[in-house]
Amino acid sequence: MGAVGIKQVSLAAMLIALGVVIAPILWFPVFGSKAFPGQHLVNAVAGVLLGPLWAAFIAFCIGIIRMSLGIGTIFSMPGGIPGGLIVGLFYWLLRRSGVGHPELAALTEPIGTVLIGATLSVYFVAPRMGMEWALIPTWIGWSFSCIPGCIFGFVILEALRAAGFNRETFER
Repeated sequence: MGAVGIKQVSLAAMLIALGVVIAPILWFPVFGSKAFPGQHLVNAVAGVLLGPLWAAFIAFCIGIIRMSLGIGTIFSMPGGIPGGLIVGLFYWLLRRSGVGHPELAALTEPIGTVLIGATLSVYFVAPRMGMEWALIPTWIGWSFSCIPGCIFGFVILEALRAAGFNRETFER
């Protein structure tokens, strides 16, 4: 299949499906957005196992599908995409620097989602909704979604690693 392997495409499709299927089960409102810990779980797993561009693509697809089904909001675009990008970049940095456990990059997802994604959401999406004042409350609300989601993603990555699955498994 060329530069993109069938394993990568298959894993991406499964993560998109997982993100859409669990979306209506576990979410809560935060100032006009729908906080969704499952997205952060998927971002953590995708960023580590597939890389930053795949993780961003997966978050984009989940966001589009959730919005089209009415179980997501426009906040999912600037909110979800940076989280996966950051995890993938940190995984690359940790792996390149020789850190023995680069899966720890999964725990950096709040940097992308809370600090970058929520800030972009408040300054580019929220003004159209009259909520440009909501930066700190949005950071706090999204943290309640993001931190448990990325921790659970890390736990899943640890279970996969113990079972013999890691990034190299999907690169071959």
